[in-house]
Amino acid sequence: MKLMEWKLMAPKELLKIENLKTYFDTFAGLVKAVDGVSLEVREGETLGLVGESGSGKSVTALSILRIVPTPGKIIDGKIIYKEENLLEKTENDLQKIRGKEIGYIFQDPATSLNPVFTIADQLTEVIKRHQNVTKKEALKKAIELLRLVEIPDPELKIWNFPHQLSGGMKQRIAIARALSCQPSLLLADEPTTNLDVTIQAQILQLMKNLKDKLGMSMILITHDMGIVAGVADRITVLYAGRVCETADTKTIFYNPLHPYTNALLTAVPSLALRKEKLAVIPGTIPNLVEPPSGCRFHPRCEYAKAVCAEKIPPLEEVESRHYVACHRALEIDLESPLGAETNE
Repeated sequence: MKLMEWKLMAPKELLKIENLKTYFDTFAGLVKAVDGVSLEVREGETLGLVGESGSGKSVTALSILRIVPTPGKIIDGKIIYKEENLLEKTENDLQKIRGKEIGYIFQDPATSLNPVFTIADQLTEVIKRHQNVTKKEALKKAIELLRLVEIPDPELKIWNFPHQLSGGMKQRIAIARALSCQPSLLLADEPTTNLDVTIQAQILQLMKNLKDKLGMSMILITHDMGIVAGVADRITVLYAGRVCETADTKTIFYNPLHPYTNALLTAVPSLALRKEKLAVIPGTIPNLVEPPSGCRFHPRCEYAKAVCAEKIPPLEEVESRHYVACHRALEIDLESPLGAETNE
């Protein structure tokens, strides 16, 4: 296939975030939760957004829909969705996009579902808001959604209240609600939090299947590299409000160029490596009121030199669609902890 033919067939860019800055003006000072984040998602693609708690993953997702809680405020950047900047949209315009064009699965379905309304009430409300249908038609669509997310006896379960359902069932309801209008983009914020391992695997497989079946794009937010391994097409690693590295999943796992990415991988449990102890990253996420100068990871990085504390490393493309923000990315030799698995 010729290069020009491949470019014509390549998936179109659905979402592009450029230099996004979302700050929180608190009594302790200005918290720079998201400080210059840039990323993109193509049509039909799943992007894994990974990092420790406090790295800015959820705030980035909330910024996309402009639902950052007070006192948070987007102060700079662009969020281009279908070639239009969402930051220039009116609130009325955004209400037509939220839920219809872009769906959102919140971290904890137990708190995102209203305990005093039935599942039927909560699903039909979203459907009727964005679609010109009767109450009867909305209920029929809601039952179809429950069937889509593999809930047994959907005609009965739809009349349940949230407290009558298990954690896994609640999560499936949250997914059904997010998919109620067949969005082009799904934002899934830690969708397996508080679920046991078996249910986690079922939910992740369900989301992967639905994404493929409906042809939508997805941003999967998690702190666990193991979760995105079998789901994401590409991964963007965040640290303290900035992008460290972004590349396709295979490259991130077997050829990481940023020390933080490599450190996250060493903390992934692996039967193949038969590690007796999981590695830990020394130190903690910095205080974002007074973040470190230069590279924000340098106080915890074993490869840091003077330049790392002095200058902010730019996010640069080191090879095709592989971007890294590290002064020493091409100097240091990072051997992926997973590389040994390919040799067995």
